[in-house]
Parts: sequence; C-alpha cells; structure tokens
Amino acid sequence: MNRFTIMDVTMRDGSYAVNFQFSLSQQRLITTGIEDLGFEYIEIGHGMGLGASSPENGIALHTDEEYLDTARKSLKKAKYGTFCIPGIAKLEDVEKAASYGAGFLRFGTNVTDVKNSEPYIKKARDLGIIPMANLMKSYALKPEELADKVAEAESFGAECVYIVDSAGCMLPDDIKRCYEAIRKVTDVKLGFHGHDNLGLVLWNSFTAIEQGFEFIDCTLQGIGRSSGNAPLEMMCINAKKMGYDLDVDLIKLLNLGKKYVYPLCHRYNSIDTMCGVSGMHTGFLGSVRKVSGEYGVNPLSLIDMYSDYSRIKMDADKLEEMAKTLPQDEESLVITDFNGYFGHGQY
Repeated sequence: MNRFTIMDVTMRDGSYAVNFQFSLSQQRLITTGIEDLGFEYIEIGHGMGLGASSPENGIALHTDEEYLDTARKSLKKAKYGTFCIPGIAKLEDVEKAASYGAGFLRFGTNVTDVKNSEPYIKKARDLGIIPMANLMKSYALKPEELADKVAEAESFGAECVYIVDSAGCMLPDDIKRCYEAIRKVTDVKLGFHGHDNLGLVLWNSFTAIEQGFEFIDCTLQGIGRSSGNAPLEMMCINAKKMGYDLDVDLIKLLNLGKKYVYPLCHRYNSIDTMCGVSGMHTGFLGSVRKVSGEYGVNPLSLIDMYSDYSRIKMDADKLEEMAKTLPQDEESLVITDFNGYFGHGQY
C-alpha cells in the first residue's frame, strides 16, 4: 500500500475555530502529545500564517516569535513549521522562522497566483528550510491547468506541493483527475489539505493516499476553518483498519483529542454546507453578509449564484449586481448565522 505522512495542523488551521486564541500552554500540551504519538510534522501559529496577526485578519493571543519559541523549546523529534501567505508575510518573516528552528514552511497562494511564492520558496531553500507550496482553491482550475501550476511551484524549489480543497467542495474523482494530470508533467511530492463541508474529507484524503499523495493534513477532532479538516483520530483508525502500516496508540490519540480539543469544536451549519456545494471560500462571507442584508435576499442563494461567476476572488460590485436579481427573503437572514465567521481570518 502507498506510504504517506500525516501533517498535523491542529495548532494552525485549528486556530480559526478559537479566533486565533490558542495559548502557549495549549500549544505545548497538544504538540508534545502529538509528537509523543510519533507524528513527524507539526504546523503551528496563526491560521493565516506568519505576519498575519492584525485587526484585519484576527489578532492572535501570542506573537509568531512566541509560538515558534515554544515549539523550539518543547518539541524534540518532530519537525515544526508555519504557514506563510506571500504579501501578508514578508521575506524577513521567513528569516525569522529559520532563526527559531522551523524545519519547514508552507507557502499558500491562490492557485492562480503561484508566482507570488517564488522569492519566498527560494529564500526558504537558501536558509535550509523545507519549502512546500499550498495551492489554495485548487478546484478553481481544470486538472491540466492545475498540473501546470504544480510544476511551476516545483520549478521555484518547492519540495512538496499541496492540492487544497479550501471550500470542501471536491469529490474523490476530482482528486483522481488532478493526480493523473499532475503526474503527466511532474513527479514532485504531493500533499492534500481537505475541508469537510460536504462530509467527504476522509474519503478524499484516502483517495489521495491511494493515488500516491505523500502528505495528508489532519487535525485533532477535525478542528479547523469552516467545517474543519480531516480528523486525525478517524484518519488513523481507518488507516489501521485498511491495513496501512501506522504505528499509533489509538487510545492515547483519542484521549488527547477528547481532553484538549473536543470542547473547542463547532458543528456543521448551512453556510459551510452551501460553500461546499458551490465552491465558495468562507473568506468571501463578509461581503455576502453585507450585501444580502442590504438587499434582503437569501445569502445561500447569493453564495450559489456568485460561485458560478468566480471561486477565486470577490468582486463586491458584481455581488451587488447579482443580489438585485434575487427575490426578497428576509426570513432567511434571521435564520442564517454568520457570527462565527467574523473576527476569524478566513484564508
């Protein structure tokens, strides 16, 4: 069976669910528990990565330096690293991560903007950090177009390129088609980062593994942005049942998630599900809430309509134009709860 490595992103993607308020004690207890279970890659920090803590993106409880220093002092075997969105982070932030011993950095760009990562990936390589590329909203391109972007990231020096199902809208067959197209142009290592808006994140993750992806992202209890990520517990349980060689103490793993993460998780709601149906990233929801409220229209209908226009960028004027064509439905505004999405950066 194909071998794969789990990247635990509980303390990074999971930070969205707590408004980036993970304490250093929580990081220390959770990450050392994950390390003790034998996981080799652990991502920490603000959900949107280095340099993101701000009123606009959500102010983290601690600084990048504090999260990195805590990882350096508490983790003995696992590689730890952070996320990095070019433009939000500066090149100096890559140097900062290196000075605190980060073993890898993952550079996230919209799948259409991979070029923005070039100087960051090269800087990381120069500093001895493993550079990875996360192609956010990967589903927005056809598989052949996506393959070209994967090859582009590899040409900059990325050692692993992630296909990212940012809206949790991909199907297992989408994963297969992406893999087949990519392997026609490059044999670079591949990773999969899924979200669970349609309840398919485990199926998609195992499909990726079966195809030959080398890295899979998981979080304890599935905690993460929007409807969350692949639950680490369920991934390991099912991998063992399917015969994968995974040396993890499941009882300790279950206890770790139940003790520290279970109380923090939220459940599915209609917004997450509609984002999965339509392929809309939750980062667009601020505009949807504003425009749907202004025109008294159903925000779910607006999400669905706008996603046919663009899954990559928000055009507020176009959104407003679309809202004017929808029927009045003010009751939907009362029952649709946007509150959990704001104050929480949504990359």
